[in-house]
Amino acid sequence: MAIIINKEEIFSIVKSIDVVSAMEEGFVQYSNGNTVVPPVAELLFDNPKGETHIKYGYINDDDYFCIKIASGFYGNTAMGISSSQGMMLLFSQKTGETKAVLLDDGHLTNIRTAAAGALAAKYFAPKNIKAIGIIGTGIQGRLQLQFLQKSTTCRTVWIWDRNKEIALQYKDELKADFDIHIAEDPSEVAKHCNVIVTTTPAQEPLLRAADILPGTHITAVGADTPGKQELESTLFKRADLIIADSISQSKSRGEIYRAFKDGLLPATKVVELGTAIQNKALQRTGEDQITIVDLTGVAVQDIMIAKAVYEGYINR
Repeated sequence: MAIIINKEEIFSIVKSIDVVSAMEEGFVQYSNGNTVVPPVAELLFDNPKGETHIKYGYINDDDYFCIKIASGFYGNTAMGISSSQGMMLLFSQKTGETKAVLLDDGHLTNIRTAAAGALAAKYFAPKNIKAIGIIGTGIQGRLQLQFLQKSTTCRTVWIWDRNKEIALQYKDELKADFDIHIAEDPSEVAKHCNVIVTTTPAQEPLLRAADILPGTHITAVGADTPGKQELESTLFKRADLIIADSISQSKSRGEIYRAFKDGLLPATKVVELGTAIQNKALQRTGEDQITIVDLTGVAVQDIMIAKAVYEGYINR
């Protein structure tokens, strides 16, 4: 009989999991061709504005396969409801039996995405981080900053959000641990920071090539559908290292997709994250390099975190 794991139990279990290491293992397996990950299925809604992604797959010779349903409805916050919703379903790869229903309301998607951001910083951020920039101060904007503390001691932060009230709430909630400054626009964030994470559902660029300092690392998280874009495509002409979590997905979504579409990025310049992790020559080698990691979200991340939570639950 399938185990149903509720959100409160998931919150408790995930605290004991090294999610960054789990993501690293998953990306390596993916780039080494040891996974089966079909293209993303998605539903896009206009009234109200929202989206649902269905990601699924398995790692060869593993015990499980996973189907993840994750939604984002951005008007939810005005009703006191989280914008992130969804669940993960874990099955036996040997028999097809349902092992677990993880009622996480999108929490595990948020956690595995933030962990991937920390992983990106681990390999591509400059050694001397003078300030961290966060574009978008929702759930993901909070988690990205918190997970970045696994790879840096920097506590100086510049934030920007279209909604000034939400940015003020962000500052108030995190000011005990960080020195937080609210920027008037994304360009002000870029002028102060050499590590920037973008976490918005923007459909027009927020960060411009001319504003980016030499040596800046950017982790782009928000553009997970074909219509979204947070980075100006010309920024890719300035970048020294361009990393995709999935090269195949970058052909249909994300910042790399938009730069390809605009004719400003040759496919040969893009390296997959799991490949770069295994080869030091493909990682940052100088403090003046501009690096971009485009995270569109890969099913192998869901497999790794769902499996870890399930095993944590049954082994309590």
